[in-house]
Amino acid sequence: MNAPAETRKFEAEVAQVLHLVTHSLYSHKEIFLRELISNASDACDKLRFESIAKPELSAGDSELHIDVSWDPDARTVTIRDNGVGMNRDEVVANIGTIASSGTKRFLEAMSGEQKADARLIGQFGVGFYSAFVVADKVTVITRRADAPASDGVKWESDGKGEYSLEQVEQAERGTSVILHLKADEDEFLKRWQLRSLITKYSDHVAFPIRMPVEKDGKPTDEFETINAASALWTKPKSEISDDDYQSFYKSLGHDFNDALAWTHNRVEGSQSFTTLLYIPSQPPFDLMMGGRDERKGLKLYIKRVFIMDAAEELLPNYLRFVRGVVDADDLPLNVSREILQQNRQLERIKSACVKRVLDLIEKLAKDEPEKFATFYKAFGNTLKEGISEDANNRERIAKLLRFASTKGEGSAQTVSFDDYIGRMPVGQDTIWFITADSFAAAIGSPQLEAFKAKGTEVLLMSDRIDEWMLGSLSEYSGKKLQNVAKGELPLDEADKKKQEESAKEAEPLVKKLKDLLGDRVGDVRVSARLTDSPSCLALADYEMAPHLARLLREAGHDMPENKPTLEINPQHALLKRVEAETDEAKAKDLATLLLEQAEIAAGAQLPDPSAFVQRLNRVLLG
Repeated sequence: MNAPAETRKFEAEVAQVLHLVTHSLYSHKEIFLRELISNASDACDKLRFESIAKPELSAGDSELHIDVSWDPDARTVTIRDNGVGMNRDEVVANIGTIASSGTKRFLEAMSGEQKADARLIGQFGVGFYSAFVVADKVTVITRRADAPASDGVKWESDGKGEYSLEQVEQAERGTSVILHLKADEDEFLKRWQLRSLITKYSDHVAFPIRMPVEKDGKPTDEFETINAASALWTKPKSEISDDDYQSFYKSLGHDFNDALAWTHNRVEGSQSFTTLLYIPSQPPFDLMMGGRDERKGLKLYIKRVFIMDAAEELLPNYLRFVRGVVDADDLPLNVSREILQQNRQLERIKSACVKRVLDLIEKLAKDEPEKFATFYKAFGNTLKEGISEDANNRERIAKLLRFASTKGEGSAQTVSFDDYIGRMPVGQDTIWFITADSFAAAIGSPQLEAFKAKGTEVLLMSDRIDEWMLGSLSEYSGKKLQNVAKGELPLDEADKKKQEESAKEAEPLVKKLKDLLGDRVGDVRVSARLTDSPSCLALADYEMAPHLARLLREAGHDMPENKPTLEINPQHALLKRVEAETDEAKAKDLATLLLEQAEIAAGAQLPDPSAFVQRLNRVLLG
């Protein structure tokens, strides 16, 4: 007995998505066709894969295809596939709700300044709803391949908060999406317009896309294939134009922008496979957020049969921005994700993919500096993750990194480790750097003063990931990496003698400061780093930078409380004032302010900001 028809409300998030999509994509209305054809292609892919184990699923209709038809009298456009189809529960799960973890970020993005940014559609699994940009009613009729004809499902909605579900008789497996066009969308009732959009966005879908032949301005019952319907990556490179590559990328990556670069390779031998890998020109919206949790950048095919989105098995996390396909000849067709994780052949394919991507980035750095700058702005921080994650390629990745420098002219002027080494004076064997939470904090740090005075170049690392990354990068090309704020500075004999004399002379002042500061500090000592500033913090070699410790605490992590080491410049007027101050309360205020200004400059969090303000006011008022 058929289940009765019922009306349901959309989940709240679906309603929000529908409202934003239908009111925001006015400049990219045609996106609906690309998204619905992409969904139909996925359905055909899934059936082809399931049919490997269950050939009966495609029995009697094994030629998979997608039909796009129009009816000028009914004012409808229909996208029909003979793929895997859906049962009632799948319809509710796939259309009535949105399970994607990226939905919240999609909503936030679409309701912000970029609300007309259509490239976000599809990336968040909400492409179906783009149908409501041109349609005031959408009907879906579907039947799963393993269900009887009586278990068809009809879904219908006007996109305003509710949808109806009904069990129907459906002789053919697969899905039809019928768009009832709005009054002002007549352009999509013209065959030439639909065909041009299919050619533009979906020409390289690997299934035939068919349209009715037109006669006297009306569609007939005769269909013809209008797309290339071939796997682009299987063609010789000499037969593929740049426009072909870009068109395929856009259909693959749900992106309106051109790809920045790509690499297309065929490996023959004991293990044969093809890779076509793209670097986008802009990062996916969720790259640094959900991107690590659910990555679908690469599609795995075996003998041109789509198996799965398998980015985790084909590329490491730090290359998760890469889009593309991998088509293997030698993996078993009944491969599962569990088998994939233990498959030695796949490990070789993964190594080859990593090599190809790094080769491509290196080529950009060498031959196309403007494109490399675009790449690095978009993905430089993601690439840095590879220093920790990919020990085998650590040196290659490090060679690609770029940083601001005290020899540059602002944060935009960046240098590589090789540039730095090439400028090293004879006798220097250390790459000096400083980490901070902004370029301004790095370039203005008092810990640079001695280096600036001597003309020693220091790399300025101000991205949040830098401090963490450097935990896995202690040297490059045989040169030690050293933070200017950590440990003792190496001094020549003359400077060492001068430092010892200064420390001996300042012993009473150091003792006074230790007594005044008590357990607020671990140690007080005369600094070899300072020339102009009164004080700074010095860190132990393996101590975390204060700015990173602060960020981690703000993120809810428990961090050990390290008592700071305060370094002072005894020649500075403020230290002379502390030394001469006989009023203990005033001396304590001055000493504490010397510590707190050093903590602020290092990006640390003051334990009691209000006490700092009161203390500062007392000193200012005299």
